Amino acid sequence: MTPAPPRKSAERPYHHGDLRRAILTAALDVIAADGPSALSLRDLARRAGVSHAAPAHHFKDRTGLLTAVAAEGFGLLAATLTEATDLKDSGVRYVRFARDHPAHFQVMFTPGLLRADDLELTTARALAGDALRGAVAAVRSEELGLDPRLAGVAAWSLAHGFATLLLGHNLDGPVGEQDPEEVFRTLAAMLFRRDS
Repeated sequence: MTPAPPRKSAERPYHHGDLRRAILTAALDVIAADGPSALSLRDLARRAGVSHAAPAHHFKDRTGLLTAVAAEGFGLLAATLTEATDLKDSGVRYVRFARDHPAHFQVMFTPGLLRADDLELTTARALAGDALRGAVAAVRSEELGLDPRLAGVAAWSLAHGFATLLLGHNLDGPVGEQDPEEVFRTLAAMLFRRDS
């Protein structure tokens, strides 16, 4: 018979190798299941098997935790957009990111939940914005058919709107069994088409 693992006592909580990551992972699970309003540092500490005060050492408070989630999300988004081959691929990657990271996506674009002046957040957000602007800048102006800055807004609006509608199951009927990324490619081709 295998001996039972030692119990975690209230006086000596279990020490994680990476408590910050454990809390972030637990937070992402809660957000994905129940939304950011369901987050509680005390509940996350319980899930991670640590004292209720432990998460505050890494995040200070709930806003700090949500800001860390958003910063991580923008960093992941920047990395995926940087790998894009062109503007359309950037949009497809944006939609894929939202599908693969719905909890990050939900928090990233809810400014009221975040510390707007957080350096990690502003840096990661700027990197993601730069990647999108770079994809727009790589398209010849005659192909865009409009001012490059407005083209960036249009591209972001299309990708973000499509991703948001998709995550909210608002496109279940129109998209049906089709691959959402292919549907997005078609929509992007309609918006950014070459005039012959």
